Amino acid sequence: MQEAIRKLTGLPAYNLRLERRGSLHTGNYADVVVFDPAAVQDHAEFDDPHHYSTGMVHVFVNGVQVLADGEHTGAAPGRVVRGPGWRGDN
Repeated sequence: MQEAIRKLTGLPAYNLRLERRGSLHTGNYADVVVFDPAAVQDHAEFDDPHHYSTGMVHVFVNGVQVLADGEHTGAAPGRVVRGPGWRGDN
């Protein structure tokens, strides 16, 4: 489980050179997911993609709770994350 979490968080942030993301440290953006590993299941399908996964208990984006006890709070604190390869003149 520890290695899976690293591959989904710190490793991509490191590879994409995203500063202040991918790990919990003072000064980093607080993106946190609390989940039940036994209950995580994706319900979206290719023909019907608009279904939330289950097993996610709490989700915080930029320190703001967007999922509480599995229900969306209505908050939308997310923002575009652009790595060093992004160019605005495309």
